[in-house]
Amino acid sequence: MAFSKDNLKGFVLALLSSFFIGSSFIIKKKGLRRAAAASGVRAGVGGFTYLLEPLWWVGMAIMIVGEVANFVAYAFAPAVLVTPLGALSIIVSAVLAHFILHEKLPQLGILGCVMCIAGSIIIVIHAPQESPITSVQEIWSLATQPAFLLYVASVIVLVFILIFHFAPRCGNTNALVFIGICSLMGSLSVMSVKALGTSLKLTFEGKNQLLYPDTWFFMLVVAICVIMQMNYLNKALDTFNTAVVSPIYYVMFTSLTILASVIMFKVLLLYTFFLRLTIIFL
Repeated sequence: MAFSKDNLKGFVLALLSSFFIGSSFIIKKKGLRRAAAASGVRAGVGGFTYLLEPLWWVGMAIMIVGEVANFVAYAFAPAVLVTPLGALSIIVSAVLAHFILHEKLPQLGILGCVMCIAGSIIIVIHAPQESPITSVQEIWSLATQPAFLLYVASVIVLVFILIFHFAPRCGNTNALVFIGICSLMGSLSVMSVKALGTSLKLTFEGKNQLLYPDTWFFMLVVAICVIMQMNYLNKALDTFNTAVVSPIYYVMFTSLTILASVIMFKVLLLYTFFLRLTIIFL
C-alpha cells in the first residue's frame, strides 16, 4: 500500500495509541486489584469501588490519551489501516503483565500474539485507499444503508443476549462474554469515531459540519458505546488474566471492525477479512 501524507499521519498516531492503550491495561488492572483488596467487592461481580482508586484513574487517563490519538488517526486514515495496528497494544500489555502483574503468557498465547501481528501486517499492507469524504452527510448516507442497518440491528440483538442471558450465567467463567460485548459495541464506536473525526477534520478545514444533526448523533453513539465498552472491559480485566483478555479483545474487536468497515464503506477487503479469520482459527 502506498502511504499518502494523511495515511502516514494516521499510521504514526495509531502506533502511539497502541503503546498508551497497552500500558493502560496494566495500570487499570493494578487499580482494580487495589480497589478489590480495599473493599472486598470486585468489579467482575458488579462493584464500582475502583472509581475511588487513584491508580485506576491514572490508567484511565493514559487510555484516554491513547484513544484520543486513535480518534485523530481515524480522521486521517481508513479504519482498515488504523484498527489492525492495535496489535502492538497486545505486545505492550503482555510484556508489562509478565513483569508487573506476574501473569505468565503460555507458549500458545505467545504464538497467538505473533499470529495476530502477522495478520495485522498483511491487512495493513493490503489496506485500500478510501474515497475522499466531503461532508458528514455522505457518512450518514453510508451509515443508513440497509446492509449496515442490518449489521447494527444484529449487533444490538447480540449485545442484549450477552448482557441479559449469558453474562449472569457464565460471564465470570467465560472470557468471551464480557469481551464479546466490548468488541461488538467497539465495532459501532469505531464507525462513529470515524464519522465524528472526519466531521471535525472538515470543520477545522473551514467546512463547518457542526451545523448538521448527523454530527451530534454520531457523538452520542460514541459516548454510549465507549461507556459500555469501559464497563465490560473493566469486568473482563478484573475477572481474567490480562494476557488472555488483551489478545482475545484485539482479535474480536479488529475482526468485527473490519467487517463493519467492509459493509459501511464498501472497501474491497473481503479477501483479507477471510484471511484474518483463517489466522484466528489456526
